Amino acid sequence: MHEVEAFIYELEDNQRELMLYFHELLCSQPHVTAKIRYRVPFYYRKSWICYLSPKKGDRIEVCFIRANELSNEQGVLDFKDRTQVAGIELGSVSEIPEEAVYEVIQEALLLDDVTPYRGPKWKK
Repeated sequence: MHEVEAFIYELEDNQRELMLYFHELLCSQPHVTAKIRYRVPFYYRKSWICYLSPKKGDRIEVCFIRANELSNEQGVLDFKDRTQVAGIELGSVSEIPEEAVYEVIQEALLLDDVTPYRGPKWKK
């Protein structure tokens, strides 16, 4: 069993179901791989695309590393006072806005393909 799948299967029912949904969706994309980093699953192609973060109350958040560079035309990304990372917090599979989530994932993958990630821009 892959380290990410082992991590997911240790979660409670609802979080496990949500994490498995996103793990399978992300890993079905060409050249996307998953690794545990900072104690959560991260998904890569050329660089970090997103990560899945378990939250309190049996919820998860799908966080996009370069969300500040995404259009968010779908209106599903929440920055929560963050400047670069934004996510979609969900409590059940039935809450997933599938079309919008798929569009955000595709845009994030396209961004990863065409624009190299240079990391956060720190103010000096």
